[in-house]
Amino acid sequence: AGLGAISRGNALEMLAELGGFAGLMGSAWLLNEGLRAEEAYDARAVARPPAIPRKLFGAVLTGFSIAMVGAVSLGQDPLGAVIFGTVAGLAQVIAFGLDPMRKKGIEGVDQMATERVARAIEQAEGLVRDTTAAAARIGDQRIAGRIERICDQAREMFRVVERDPRDLARARAFLSVYLLGLRDATTKFADLYARTHDPVALGQYESLLADLETSFSKQRAHLLEDNRGDLEVEIEVLRERLLQDGLTPR
Repeated sequence: AGLGAISRGNALEMLAELGGFAGLMGSAWLLNEGLRAEEAYDARAVARPPAIPRKLFGAVLTGFSIAMVGAVSLGQDPLGAVIFGTVAGLAQVIAFGLDPMRKKGIEGVDQMATERVARAIEQAEGLVRDTTAAAARIGDQRIAGRIERICDQAREMFRVVERDPRDLARARAFLSVYLLGLRDATTKFADLYARTHDPVALGQYESLLADLETSFSKQRAHLLEDNRGDLEVEIEVLRERLLQDGLTPR
């Protein structure tokens, strides 16, 4: 359409059509991000609504883009263009729904505890996302698959904490040490391996992954069994292992 406007020598139409195209692409991106945020919200027992209602903003952007193209490029009267844009935006809302707007918690758990759990899980989810992004840079599907399985196990632990926020105090220490160590190790290895493809570094990294997996399995069992003493020992063992590899400050 923009090329047609150029051939007609109408710069305003060209800008409107290019702007409309950019707006629709931006709307599609917002919609995709909104659907991903909604999927993460639905998967969790305790969650806060997305800070930005991406699906709603995407629908508004769609309506504005359609109205702008209709009024400037297609020569519609302003009222008609607004009607077409409104219909387009509403159609997107009807097709994909609105963003989650309410906090989600567990019955019988006070609001403050729910908030603490939500914040802790959001921080842990951020570490998981950073880890998988770093693993993707390694370029080894076997390693990436292994990291994804470890992250899936961590997400299972998030669900355990969500179901019983009383576990948060005991789980938070381990998850912060565990996930932070996993992220930092994966980031450092990805940077090194991209330059050297050093098989010795690969072996050391896989050995660390094995230790992390073992620690995670033990911690999960201790958490489910409500065994505080063994859990604290496991945290110290993992912290010492990360110190030896230079992944946490002394």
